[in-house]
Amino acid sequence: MAEVRVEGVVAAEPGDGFAERSRPAEGVRAYGLIVAMWLRSTMAYRASFVMTAVGNFVATGFDFVAIMLMFTHVDVLGGYTLPEVALLYGTSATAFGLADLVLGSMDRLGRRVRDGTLDTLLVRPVPVLAQVAADRFALRRLGRITQGLLVLGYALLVLDVQWTPLKVAMPPMTVLSGAAVFGAVFVVGAAFQFYAQDASEVQNAFTYGGTTLLQYPPSVFAKDLVRGVTFVVPLAFVSWLPALYVLGRDYPLDLPRWVAFLPPLVAVGCWVIAGLAWRVGLRAYRSTGS
Repeated sequence: MAEVRVEGVVAAEPGDGFAERSRPAEGVRAYGLIVAMWLRSTMAYRASFVMTAVGNFVATGFDFVAIMLMFTHVDVLGGYTLPEVALLYGTSATAFGLADLVLGSMDRLGRRVRDGTLDTLLVRPVPVLAQVAADRFALRRLGRITQGLLVLGYALLVLDVQWTPLKVAMPPMTVLSGAAVFGAVFVVGAAFQFYAQDASEVQNAFTYGGTTLLQYPPSVFAKDLVRGVTFVVPLAFVSWLPALYVLGRDYPLDLPRWVAFLPPLVAVGCWVIAGLAWRVGLRAYRSTGS
């Protein structure tokens, strides 16, 4: 059995002698157990949970309030009406909210690397990724998801769209695939923190910054930026491309219309890259010795 030696502590290396424990199913099970522990802790102070969840709902809601205020002065933004922008906002906010709920704790990895507490996770017979992702699971993040769903529901109710079976299936597919893409970005950002231990803000630029970008029409941004979030970090598949299919709008960069159906495949590709990045980062980890 291969070993990873961490300053006097010997831990089994994932993927070797502990193959049975490191399979995805084991990781999901461990994640669920850790989350359940944090949920019990949260529900012990229900009034505090309600207040923080409401606060999260209100704080994130100000983003859409700002958009509504803009539309009190203009009829269209980048050629898009308020309901159309609400569709972009609702899909991206809900997708990001789901990813943030499940994997939002990944940005704490850099802190664990710096203070040496990551060593305690390495010696446990549980996948490290599951432990980091479930650490301090924050149910209050449901506020962001609720707010995004409300805006998405408003958009779907008021939009004048000729609904077809494909268009009906598009919003749920977009939200789930977008959450998976954002989740992969969380994992890649965490893997980067194995090398740059104080890089959580770099990760936030692509997660929190990415969802803010997607809340506005692609027509208001420079083409180089649109190319970057389409072909480099494929955030355009989280919201823009499938939403434009529903709206019957022209695609940026003259892309073909079938790209609207690619988000699930893009999500799978992102997770393949995220898994490789995580394994490389974890193998490169060196303990602080503390």
